[in-house]
Amino acid sequence: MADFILRGGTIYDGSGDSPYIADVAISGDRIVGIGRDLASDSASNGASEIDVQGLAVAPGFIDSHAHDDHACLASPDMLPKLSQGVTSVIAGNCGLSLACAQFDAEVPEDFTLLGGKDAYRFARFSDYAAALQASPPAVNVGSLIGHSSLRARCMADLAKPASAAEIEAMSAILDEALMQGALGMSSGVFYAPGASADLNELIALAEVVARHGGTYSSHIRNEYDAIVDALNEAFTTAELGGAPLLISHHKCAGVQNWGRSAETLALIAEANARHPVGLDCYPYDAGSTIIRPDLADGKIRVRINSSVPHPEMAGRFLADVAAEWGMEEASAAAKLMPGKASYFQIAEDDMRAILSHPLSLVGSDGLPSDDNPHPRLWGTFPRVLGRYARDLALFDLAEAVAKMTGKTASFFKLKERGFIRRGYHADITVFDPATVIDNATFDDPRQQASGIVHVFVNGSLSWTDEGPTGVRCGTLLSRGLQ
Repeated sequence: MADFILRGGTIYDGSGDSPYIADVAISGDRIVGIGRDLASDSASNGASEIDVQGLAVAPGFIDSHAHDDHACLASPDMLPKLSQGVTSVIAGNCGLSLACAQFDAEVPEDFTLLGGKDAYRFARFSDYAAALQASPPAVNVGSLIGHSSLRARCMADLAKPASAAEIEAMSAILDEALMQGALGMSSGVFYAPGASADLNELIALAEVVARHGGTYSSHIRNEYDAIVDALNEAFTTAELGGAPLLISHHKCAGVQNWGRSAETLALIAEANARHPVGLDCYPYDAGSTIIRPDLADGKIRVRINSSVPHPEMAGRFLADVAAEWGMEEASAAAKLMPGKASYFQIAEDDMRAILSHPLSLVGSDGLPSDDNPHPRLWGTFPRVLGRYARDLALFDLAEAVAKMTGKTASFFKLKERGFIRRGYHADITVFDPATVIDNATFDDPRQQASGIVHVFVNGSLSWTDEGPTGVRCGTLLSRGLQ
C-alpha cells in the first residue's frame, strides 16, 4: 500500500543510464514500487496520486560540498537547498566542522565561515547528531570532521606541525566521531588553521578514516601556481593513509593558470587508476571565501560580499574601492578585513572541463553565513541542469543527475540513497527539464530556482512549486555499502 504514487514521470535513476517512463510508489520513507500502472486501485487505499507526466523524476540531489553545519540547526527549513531540489548535504568541508570543535576565546577568522563562538558547542560528534535529532532540518545531513577543528581542539600552537601526542589526541577524537556516524575527515591546508600540518600528521589521520571505511576530502594546499605539488600531496596522503580522496571544488585559479585543467585532470585520472580519487565542482567562474589580501592580485575581479569595518562596501568591486581610497587592491582588502568576498579567478573553459569530467561531482560550496552570499548557495543544481546540460549540452541530463545523486552517494557510501530503486529511501526530486534554471545572481543571490516541482525527503512531501510544505524530516546520513 502506497502513501504517494508519482504517475508517468520520466525516471532518471541516478546511475547515468538512459531515462525511462514509469510510476514510482512511496510508502513511509521508502520507494516500494517502480513500474507501469502501479497500484491502479490506489484511490480506494488512500494513496495520493501525483501526475508527473512530462517531468523528470530523479533521486533527491546531494550537495557533495556544503558548509551547512550551523545552518541546518539555525535555519532548519534549509530553503536555499530544498528550493533547488537538494535533499541531502555533506557538511564539515575544507577542514572546518562544528562537530568536535570548541573555543574558549574568540573564534579564529577562518572558522567564522560556519558561525560564531556560540555555534561551536559540540565537543563530540554524538552531541551534534543529538542536536539534529532534537530539531530535524528539512534535509538530510552527513558530516565530515574537520582537520582544522581537530587541530584547534588539541593543539596550543596552530602554527606548528602536530607532535606525536597531539596526533594521538586528534586520532582518538576522530576515531570516536567515525564510530558515532561521521562520514570521514576533511582538510583545508590552504587555510591558516591547517596550513602548518605536515604529511606525517595528515597521513596518520587518514589512516583512522580508512579503518572506518570513510572518505578523506581535501581543500588542497594551493589551487594556484603550485597546484600540481598540492595535488600530489593530497594523492600521497590518501594513498598512504588508505582512504578514498575527494578533491574539493577543483579549479585552476589565477589568470596565469587558466587552461591548466587538462594537466590537472590528467593527474587526477592517473592517481585514480592507483587509488580511488574523485573531485567536486561548482558551475561558476568565481569562488568565495574570507577577504584575503594575498588573493587580490590586481588581475582578477574581486567582489566584496561583506566587511565588518566597512559594511557599506558590500556588493562593490575591490578595484573600485581601492581606487576610491587611493591604494593598491591588496591594501584595500586588508582595510576591509574581516569579511567575505567572491573571487572571479576561474576560466569558464576550465570550469566546464572539470564539471564534465567523469569523476566530477556537483557541490555548491555555498556559505549560508555570508550576508551577501555567492549565488551558488541558491542556484548550483538547477544551473547544472538548465544551463550546462540542457542549454549548452555539456553532458546529457542523465549524466547531470548522476553527478548530483548516484555518483555522490556511492563515493560517500551513503546507505540506500542516491538512486531511484525499490527499497531505497524516498528522497526524490521532480523537476521540469524544459524550465529548470537558476535565478540567483551576484546582485540578487537569494532567489529561488525555477522548475523544481516536487521534493520528497524520506518519503514526505517537503516542497512543491508553491513553496515549502513546512515538513522537516531530515536525518543524519549513515555510511554503509551500496
